Amino acid sequence: MAIPTFVDRVVLHLAAGSGGHGCVSVHREKFKPLGGPDGGNGGRGGDIVLVVDPGVTTLLDYHRRPHRRAGNGAPGEGSMRNGADGDDIVLAVPDGTVVTGRDGRPIADLVGSGTRLVIAQGGRGGLGNAALATKRRRAPGFALLGEPGQASDIVLELKSVADVGLVGFPSAGKSSLIAAMSAARPKIADYPFTTLTPNLGVVEAGDVRFTVADVPGLIEGASEGRGLGHEFLRHVERCKALVHVVDGATPESGRDPVHDIQVIEAELERHGGLDDRPRLVALNKVDVPDARELAEMVRADIEAMGWRVFPISAVTGDGLRELSFAMASLVSDARAAAPAAEPTRLVLRPEAVDDDGFTVTREGERFRVRGVKPERWIQQTDFSNDEAVGYLADRLARLGVEDELVKAGAEPGDEVVIGGEDAVVFDWEPSMHAGSELLGRRGSDPRLE
Repeated sequence: MAIPTFVDRVVLHLAAGSGGHGCVSVHREKFKPLGGPDGGNGGRGGDIVLVVDPGVTTLLDYHRRPHRRAGNGAPGEGSMRNGADGDDIVLAVPDGTVVTGRDGRPIADLVGSGTRLVIAQGGRGGLGNAALATKRRRAPGFALLGEPGQASDIVLELKSVADVGLVGFPSAGKSSLIAAMSAARPKIADYPFTTLTPNLGVVEAGDVRFTVADVPGLIEGASEGRGLGHEFLRHVERCKALVHVVDGATPESGRDPVHDIQVIEAELERHGGLDDRPRLVALNKVDVPDARELAEMVRADIEAMGWRVFPISAVTGDGLRELSFAMASLVSDARAAAPAAEPTRLVLRPEAVDDDGFTVTREGERFRVRGVKPERWIQQTDFSNDEAVGYLADRLARLGVEDELVKAGAEPGDEVVIGGEDAVVFDWEPSMHAGSELLGRRGSDPRLE
């Protein structure tokens, strides 16, 4: 089985690190049997970061290993020692990588060396009992759990960052043209679909230095899945200009330069988003006598479309200087009109919501509580510790959850669900508000009162 050498679309399964749990500890030394809480906080879970690296040109590594997981934070320890943060994972991606969700939702467009995207954030570490101590709760016998890291599936799609894109039928001479104008050495042959991956070459024309890419396998119906072109049309989306490379010596009947251009233009139009790119036309293989005559015959018709025409030969070099300077002129104009791109650091966060807000809805015989804080507090609670559960109840009461349950018609013993997929279900028993003199404050140690 052949191993792919060029991959321009992969699905990654990511899991950021979970935060470490807080520690429950009491300081002990001679003559101080209860010296106070000294449990440290858990460490932060590692992030997963995408970074643009000019030295990376393919997504092949992620095709082979699509599952990536960052390090978890270490738990806190006694003597006020906080846990170590989990190791971040930095994933190098090519310049021009587009990040989307599995549902096609756009997330980021990574262009420019050094651009960073925190695609999955590690969970926060849980607080140790030292951090939870207050004047009323002087010796908490519990700590908070670390939060789980973000987990998601994303799609990486590579769109080559080239200044000029060469489009045309297979065997029109696009690879030969790149080889003749630059130091690139693509595979060249006289049969369709020789080029199976986009080729990039660097061209210099006077003081202008720019990159040229060919788009392999464009045929009629490419935008609908025929041939190979539909796989690579995305690579022309970033080009500042397009050059039609037309085979002036094709042996196929029924084809001529004008027809070839019209077919390719129809595919580009169906793909969409390329109408504003300036075009040039290179009539290739004029070293063949019949091709030179044909070029002279169709030149006026093509110029009537509004495009400059350059009869060229990638074999002999005829016309390549004029074509390269015309390309350089279009690239210079586009660069002058575009704002300078600077490396950026992007951090993905949930959409802005009211962090203090929550909702209580009735679902038949049960009630569901949804909200950022209540759901986060559920994740932080150790339900095997009664004191931690009491602390959670106090927090929910202060937030107003109990009041809203009463307004919604909840009665003692009713089933209450907090959260969505990872919900916690319990039978609701109304409690006195936090700080009640009758019950005392949950999470306090009466030995220190």
